[in-house]
Amino acid sequence: MKKYLFVVVIFIGYVNIVWAQTSNIENMLFELPDVIFTEVDSRDSGTMEYELRIKQPIDHKNPDLGYFYQKALLSHKGFENPTVLVTEGYACYGNWPTELTILLDANQIDVEHRYFGESMPDSINYDYLNLEQATADLHHINKIFKKIYPQNWVSTGISKGGVTTIFYRFFYPDDVDVSIPYVAPINREFEEHRIYMFLDTIGSDECRDKIKGLQIRLLENRDVILPLVKFYSKGARLEFTYLTIEEAFEYAVLEYPFSFFQWGHSCDDIPSDTTSIEFITNYLLDVSGVDFFSDKSIEAYGSHYYQSAQEMGYYGYETADFKDLLIALPTDSNPHATFIPGKVEVEFNGNLLKDINSWLPEHANEFIYIYGAMDTWSASAVRPSEDVDALWFFMKDKHHGSARIRNMSKDEKQQLISALERWLDIEIAK
Repeated sequence: MKKYLFVVVIFIGYVNIVWAQTSNIENMLFELPDVIFTEVDSRDSGTMEYELRIKQPIDHKNPDLGYFYQKALLSHKGFENPTVLVTEGYACYGNWPTELTILLDANQIDVEHRYFGESMPDSINYDYLNLEQATADLHHINKIFKKIYPQNWVSTGISKGGVTTIFYRFFYPDDVDVSIPYVAPINREFEEHRIYMFLDTIGSDECRDKIKGLQIRLLENRDVILPLVKFYSKGARLEFTYLTIEEAFEYAVLEYPFSFFQWGHSCDDIPSDTTSIEFITNYLLDVSGVDFFSDKSIEAYGSHYYQSAQEMGYYGYETADFKDLLIALPTDSNPHATFIPGKVEVEFNGNLLKDINSWLPEHANEFIYIYGAMDTWSASAVRPSEDVDALWFFMKDKHHGSARIRNMSKDEKQQLISALERWLDIEIAK
């Protein structure tokens, strides 16, 4: 009987603690300016989760221009816990805890990038889609939520989200204590030429020869392959108005080496010269699909393409080896991988890239950079510098999707934890 009463008391105590935490966080959220919140189902019994809508100026320099509501997702762990700010590069789909959130037992605020997903103004003026405005959004959120989360802040993001993490620290160096971008390229120019050098040297000579051989075979057999691609596109309900399907096919062939190494495909799986046309067509669609160049994809990533063409830079495709085989695409210059919806003319301004590439090796302290050594995007990785207190990982045999803390060696993970403990002045449970 006494044991039963003891369990009941413990249970009631736990319920009271959870109720108090829930009551406190919701009272505090209610008091925050520019924040609308809705509780959502929690994945963890020790966490309260909320979907947020945060009022943001369209132009932070001229708030009278109007505003929009930016989507963010909050996982509340405790007021004294660290806070991980996840800087998305695109839309925000779910509030799963990041590796860092779990490692630090932290609160998490996952922020959708402006002009993506649900974070759209009533009418889109791309003049206000730039990194200065996007990082000002993050700064506004940081100022608001530091009222309830005063402890250590860490920002992190993956790929384009990692780029956002880097630029956020550039524009607002004092907002967070540590920045951890994953697989984040920082380009140097509109057409990032280091990509070509990477693709010319990564892997073995045999593997690169097999890749080029397959590209040539695909283009040489276009008359047979294009009907198969059109049949696939019809079944997948893909439409092509920004590009023709012939252009999309040629782009997919040129994209193939980039995607191959970005996502860690095996050289052993490259089809041989005797493999059927149907098989190599399906293989191309699997590794470097034409759907990436369809209307739906171009429109979904339109804001990304605009940013790339306006200030972030991107990559193109070398055509020298295929001059006599390309029909739909130009061969007098490298076709670029930016596709602006509406085919709006965008003038590239490289000043921000010059500024960030000058700032990083001298001033970017308390950074941890995580890259996959075989990922194509590591060609434009932030390079190590002895002039900053930062940490770099170029993870062997890892690609864009596998360069993560969970896949680090024991020594690598210990280096990362030691740096975090030193910079945040905390002890992390091993």
